[in-house]
Amino acid sequence: MFTILRLIAKALGAFIALTLALVILYKFVPIPVTATMLMDENGITKDWESLDNIDRNLVSAVIAAEDSRFCEHYGFDAEAIEQALRENMEARETGGRIRGGSTISQQTAKNVFLWQGGGFFRKGLEAWFTFWIETVWGKRRIMEVYLNVAETGIGTYGAEAGAQRYFGHSATRLSADEASRMAAALPSPKKRSVKNPGGWLARHGNSIERRIGIVRRDGLDACVYN
Repeated sequence: MFTILRLIAKALGAFIALTLALVILYKFVPIPVTATMLMDENGITKDWESLDNIDRNLVSAVIAAEDSRFCEHYGFDAEAIEQALRENMEARETGGRIRGGSTISQQTAKNVFLWQGGGFFRKGLEAWFTFWIETVWGKRRIMEVYLNVAETGIGTYGAEAGAQRYFGHSATRLSADEASRMAAALPSPKKRSVKNPGGWLARHGNSIERRIGIVRRDGLDACVYN
C-alpha cells in the first residue's frame, strides 16, 4: 500500500510540475500548436500576432460576445454559469439554442492545454489550468493567447489568419463590423458564416457591434490595456 501511495504521490508531483512549467513557458512563448489543431482534418492555417497587432475592436467584440465580466472575474463567472444553466433548461424544453457558460479564460485553458468535448475529468483539468493562467499570465496575456489559438474558420486559427481569410487584410485593422462578425462566429466557426451572415447570426453580429461601444464606455476591456 505504501508503495502504491508513493507512486501516486510521484505521479501527482510530476503532473503539477509539468503543467506549471508549461504555464510559465507559455507566458512568454507563442503557443506552437494545440490538440485541436492537430486533430483538425482540414489542416492548420495560423499566424501568431502580438496583441499590439490585433485591432482593439476585436478584443472589445469578443468580450461583448463571450465574456462581459472578463476584467472582473478570476477565471470563473458563477453568475454566467447559473444563467446558462437556466437558459439551457428552457432551451431543452422549447428546442432553443444551448449556450455555454465558459469564460474566455476557461476557453483559453481548454484550447491551449486540453481537447474539445465535455466530461467531468476534462472540466476538472480545465479548472486547474484556468486558475494557473489567471495567476501566472494575467488578463492581457490570456486575451492575446485566446485571439491566437481560437478557431476562426475551417482549418483556420487565430485573429490574423481569420482576418486574412475573410477580409483580405491584417487583424491590425478590423472595423467594428468585421470584428463583430468574427466574434459572432467564434463559438462555431465551421458552421457560422463570417462573410455573409444571415438571419439570427446577422442580428447577433449587429448586437455585438452595438455593445462594443458599451465595452469601451464602461471600461470592460480596460484590464487588457492598462
